[in-house]
Amino acid sequence: MALTRSRGNMYKWINYHFNVIKGRCQHECPYCFVKSSARFKNYTQPCFLDENELKTNLGKSRVIFIGSKTDMWGEWVPKEWIVDVLERCAAYPENEYVFQSKNPGRFSEFVFTRVARTLLGTTIETDRYPEGFQTKAPPIEERVGAMINLYPMGRFVTIEPIMDFNLPNLLRIIEMIKPEFVTIGSDSKGHDLVEPDAIKILRLIDGLIEMKVEIRQKSNLERLLNKK
Repeated sequence: MALTRSRGNMYKWINYHFNVIKGRCQHECPYCFVKSSARFKNYTQPCFLDENELKTNLGKSRVIFIGSKTDMWGEWVPKEWIVDVLERCAAYPENEYVFQSKNPGRFSEFVFTRVARTLLGTTIETDRYPEGFQTKAPPIEERVGAMINLYPMGRFVTIEPIMDFNLPNLLRIIEMIKPEFVTIGSDSKGHDLVEPDAIKILRLIDGLIEMKVEIRQKSNLERLLNKK
């Protein structure tokens, strides 16, 4: 697939996606859009490095999401594969590169200074998972600690799919991370998650505004905001 234009409901501020490391994400989050789609057959098999993708011309003046279909920072991914991807990005320094992981502790293993403008993000769907929710991703508190340690790198937080939360705790988490912006979105595929009501979401948005945190609201959040 090489470099693909960003479409759909991912991130409106992303121009392109670049997926070199492919295969099944071992975090196995129950709401994963890749896992539930027949379109992504390459991501049901064991993890592998697609060396043909490394020949891709990444161009310039683009905002490129690297690894949007699987978590290329998972503990199961060999370090040398990640280095190969970063080296390819460094060869095209006029772009902005976006990396996102539920294992952000691994960001600190690598040097990003050669990759020009870089944004590092993590997913924090709530301040604590409800009883019965299962994922093999690192605990939320571990993700928070890892993101704090990334200072002064550019950082962002994705609250998607947003799940029910304790407002003071979630605001405290965001304040500790000090992200450049926060994206907020809901479950688009009907996974029966425990979701907050519109009032609580609006209070979260108000709290982020008070902290002077930029909010990048996704269109799929309207389903919850309009819910009676």
